[in-house]
Amino acid sequence: MNQILIDRFEFPKEAKEVFLERVKQNRDLIKTIPGFLGDTAYIHEAEDKILFVTIATWENKTSLDNAKTLVFAAYQKQGFVMPEFLALHSIKIERAIYERMS
Repeated sequence: MNQILIDRFEFPKEAKEVFLERVKQNRDLIKTIPGFLGDTAYIHEAEDKILFVTIATWENKTSLDNAKTLVFAAYQKQGFVMPEFLALHSIKIERAIYERMS
């Protein structure tokens, strides 16, 4: 069964450029991982903050688990520490895995 990973981010407008660059790197990476079926991204700019949502669809739980492992390994190789990045730029994240209803 497909696994849908939905991330919702909220951050100040000042973080937009650095955030979008990081998102581009992540999206480029996941597109190369077996089991990736596609993704979409949405942005909403309010007066003082930005809301950003990504939806990535994976073939099944195994492919999603594999992607998590590969992304974490890439982060380690890059010296990227996500919790530090989020804190430094005042980025809040909500993450959940969904299954498509028939």
